[in-house]
Amino acid sequence: MRRITTVALAAGVFLVPACGNDSQSTDDLTVFAAASLTEAFMAIGDAFGAEYPDADITFNFASSSDLARQIVEGAPADVYASADPINMEKVTAGGTATDQPVVFATNRAEIIVASGNPLGLTGVDDLATQDLVVVVCAPEVPCGTYADEIFANAGIEVTPDSFEENVKAVVTKVTLGEADAGIVYATDVRAAAGDAGGVVLPDDLNVIAEYPIVVTSDAGRATMAQLFIDFVLGPAGRQILESYGFGTP
Repeated sequence: MRRITTVALAAGVFLVPACGNDSQSTDDLTVFAAASLTEAFMAIGDAFGAEYPDADITFNFASSSDLARQIVEGAPADVYASADPINMEKVTAGGTATDQPVVFATNRAEIIVASGNPLGLTGVDDLATQDLVVVVCAPEVPCGTYADEIFANAGIEVTPDSFEENVKAVVTKVTLGEADAGIVYATDVRAAAGDAGGVVLPDDLNVIAEYPIVVTSDAGRATMAQLFIDFVLGPAGRQILESYGFGTP
């Protein structure tokens, strides 16, 4: 029977799910994907599994930079989906991809605030206020790079109170009330609806995040990996991505 599993990457260790067989079949698939893809890729996994009922998918959701490092160091991934071309380049330059990556989705940055926006934030300039608790992703993480670009575009200096390991950690700090605001993706604000709100950034300050995907060179299930990518790029995959707020190229 088909199963979809999520596992974590921590301290450079690939954590194998407790369930399942000791050895993987040719239809087992391990997908490393940016944390911002969590909800959309879980839905895609369900739809893909309906078409390929023998496929067992294990998702690893983390920052694109952490995932790229793990792949280059030999972590067993079949597919890598990054939230930016920079970290994808680390994988392709390291010879750990079989082909040229394909951009399958786009995203936009947004300010995440507490539900109802109780502080009445209206734009990125507000994030420079000294008594505001602001969190962003670490500089090496795509959402952190995009935050820096947005601050530069706005001509402001923001001193974050913390740098988080991935975009979902930024969301968590705001939804738990540990931070007043942060820079995340529009899709993350949408996924947190009810627990958080968003402040839309104008086009002249915002960035367009591009998400490339590729089969890794060490993929043990290269055929199934390519089928998964084809599904993501196809009509069903794009419809799901759009339903979660992603743009498609």
